[in-house]
Amino acid sequence: MVSAFVIHFGPSHPSLAVAPQVTETIYYWLPHSAESLFGFSEVVYRIPSLIVLGIALWFVAKLAARLIHPLARWFAVFACLALKGFNYEAADARPYALGTCVAAVSLWFLVRWLDTARWRDALLFTCFAALLWRVHLVFWPFYAVFFLYTAARVLRRETPVSKNQIAAVAAMLTVALIPIAFEAINLAREARTHVIVDLPKAHELVRTLKFVLIAQLGGGALIAGLLFGWRRDSAPPSFSSWVLILSWWLVHPLALFAFSLLTGNSVYVDRYLSLALPGAALTATLAAGFFIPPTWWRPTAGLVGACVLIVLGQWTRLWPTHHNSDWRGAAHMVNEWSLGSSTPVLCPSPFIEAKPPVWRPDYQLPGFLYSHLLVYKFSGTPYLLPFERSPEAEHYAAGLAPALASFPRFFIYGGDKNVFLWSSFFASRPELHGWGTRRLESFGDVDVAIFENPKFAGASAQVAHAQIR
Repeated sequence: MVSAFVIHFGPSHPSLAVAPQVTETIYYWLPHSAESLFGFSEVVYRIPSLIVLGIALWFVAKLAARLIHPLARWFAVFACLALKGFNYEAADARPYALGTCVAAVSLWFLVRWLDTARWRDALLFTCFAALLWRVHLVFWPFYAVFFLYTAARVLRRETPVSKNQIAAVAAMLTVALIPIAFEAINLAREARTHVIVDLPKAHELVRTLKFVLIAQLGGGALIAGLLFGWRRDSAPPSFSSWVLILSWWLVHPLALFAFSLLTGNSVYVDRYLSLALPGAALTATLAAGFFIPPTWWRPTAGLVGACVLIVLGQWTRLWPTHHNSDWRGAAHMVNEWSLGSSTPVLCPSPFIEAKPPVWRPDYQLPGFLYSHLLVYKFSGTPYLLPFERSPEAEHYAAGLAPALASFPRFFIYGGDKNVFLWSSFFASRPELHGWGTRRLESFGDVDVAIFENPKFAGASAQVAHAQIR
């Protein structure tokens, strides 16, 4: 919904001023190009993420072959696909798949440059590394991965690259990042207004580091090795390989965890952490590689791939949902129960930025805070409510109650928590005393609540139409 709004109305639309971080990305040219070629649809918007994450997988495979073992490619690929978050980003019309791709490509050219000292690889690394922060502002910790790996190679004398060449590349990358750094600093001053999650706890850090996957693949390889008498006869990965893989796995989550606790502004959101998922998969591959002999890399990779397909494939659903937010289904239900274009539909904004004074009763549509209304349309008259209750919002809503009481039916349509808050408010209004209220079908974390005048309670949409006529 956000991507569609930005592409159709442009990043300079006045309503986007409330969330400037939304437009600070180069991502939108992907779905915009796709729409130009194939028209507007959810499928068209999602395909670019699928493509770029496929490219990311290819580079993850190349990195696994270079850093762990030449035959570890497919094992690392299926380890990535074992992560639900990785698969989620492949169908998400947002910047995170592109970020994973750019990070993987950057690391590949960094490794090649430090292996060969070729300027072509140095320039390609610089270009892709400079793009990474421009994909999403929250990707800033990943630059520590570049630094740690380069430092490990230099300190252990594992690269023919001269210190002067490293200094030149570092200078070029720094200059390229200065403009986006100033943007990030300016936006950080208002970070508190965009916080959508609570401060992270230790158990959330453990969960997002994907220890379960590492234990499953490493432990499974250990057990198989004991059962089949495997004996590893290849050289272990180098120290610098360990540094790259472990820093890819750990740096980004640990940095965002620490930043959240130190500033009090939580950015510890799963989609922001997706950049580290290939690092977790490579760490799992590294752990398994301790016990897998060269001749068994491909059979074990095939077994992992089969298990991933069996366990994660949603075999009972022809069209698996991408996310637990069925706005389309909820809007369709409003249409089924609506009594016509004049039926009131109260719409709390799904965006936390929808608060007074930015939100106001006469908020102009189309607007970012209600971008879902442009994509998932319904039959009815929208009445705009903010993200949460406040004295100003409740004063406005109380003024709506007498007018709503003159209708036989009205709806509240939005996020489940928002709908619950506003349903409680209107259910307590004296003007609506005795009205029936219920929640229509479940649409994941999207809800539709219906308020009905007692004489229409229990009537179907068709009967209600007949009574109105």
